[in-house]
Amino acid sequence: MEFITEPGKQHHPDCSTLILPALSIGNVGQLAVDLLVSSTGAERIGYLDDPYTLPCVGNDAYGPIPSGDLALPLEAYQSPANAMTLVQQRSPVVKGMMVEYAKNLAEFAAASGKKHVVILSSLEFSRWQKIDMSSGLQIYYLSSSNTDGTDDFCAKLGWRRLQDYDPTQRTWNYLSSLAQGSTMHESTLPFEDEPEEEDYCASLPFAALFSCLKAKGLKVTCILCYCSEGDNMADSFELAEAASKLLQLKPDNFIGGDDGKWCIPFSWKTVYGPPPDLSMF
Repeated sequence: MEFITEPGKQHHPDCSTLILPALSIGNVGQLAVDLLVSSTGAERIGYLDDPYTLPCVGNDAYGPIPSGDLALPLEAYQSPANAMTLVQQRSPVVKGMMVEYAKNLAEFAAASGKKHVVILSSLEFSRWQKIDMSSGLQIYYLSSSNTDGTDDFCAKLGWRRLQDYDPTQRTWNYLSSLAQGSTMHESTLPFEDEPEEEDYCASLPFAALFSCLKAKGLKVTCILCYCSEGDNMADSFELAEAASKLLQLKPDNFIGGDDGKWCIPFSWKTVYGPPPDLSMF
């Protein structure tokens, strides 16, 4: 993975926290990163070129005025006022190469001096075992602070540790071994044609990122929510707010929109296209 800095831009040494999405159902992690970039006024400082992400190109996601900027598969933004760097991923990883991609991203994070990596992602609603919507959307987390995935500060925020995390389970153990550069005998591998219920979370992109970043000695926190496909903007607000609470970001460092703290990315205005022609009704 190669980092290409934009002309005249440079990495700020105080940006020791990295926020990035892990692709999953509803693209909630990516939407949340978009929201954080737009609301903090983070500046794009460069791009990441990785052989394991599919190529793509699009219009600038944040500017209302066409300026000739293009959106690429992996973009790096930074907000010195909030001491954080954000990486936005706009295309999927090549099938079967998620662990290799995660290793490359972990190398980049470690080499650029990151101390804490926050991963934003989502889980399939149909697999939610203990549904409790009495207090709104429930945030789940997974942390490298302790071997069992718990973190005292996350618990104080009222979040629940991901119940499906078990470092001794075959797929989690497999990921950990791969992240540390070990090889495993074929008979011990979690074969794709024989998945079990407990393999679900460990098979998702966030799990590979968590394992590889943790293997580099970095502090890693995954912030997760259950959702379904559809209009997931509301879920992305919840995930972005959770990241803000975790990092204790100051509201004064947000640009804010008409409704307060959050500034809606310009690209969201056309997510579902123009409104229907009412003359047809």
